[in-house]
Amino acid sequence: MPTLSPLAPTVAPPELHITSMVVHALPQRLPDVRDAILAIAGSEIHGASDTGKLVVTLEAPSTDDMMARISEIQRLDGVLASALVYQHADTLAAMNEEIGDAHGS
Repeated sequence: MPTLSPLAPTVAPPELHITSMVVHALPQRLPDVRDAILAIAGSEIHGASDTGKLVVTLEAPSTDDMMARISEIQRLDGVLASALVYQHADTLAAMNEEIGDAHGS
């Protein structure tokens, strides 16, 4: 009977997850919500309105990390709602691949 060799564990290549979302906060809590979001690793705020809406992007190395960051935002004091607008995940190698323009450069 042949001896089976143990399979070597496979290591997934590093990934990058990017998400954009709209966060709706109480207008009077907006400064605190902004500060709390910006304290989250990989977060950026790209726009805000006086009515309490924020356009946020997040970057994270895994699905679990991304979900934790989204959940952290949703639980912030003053946040009324959030809506995921876009999500993309790929390997870091693919994300760092240079894409040529129409002229091949």
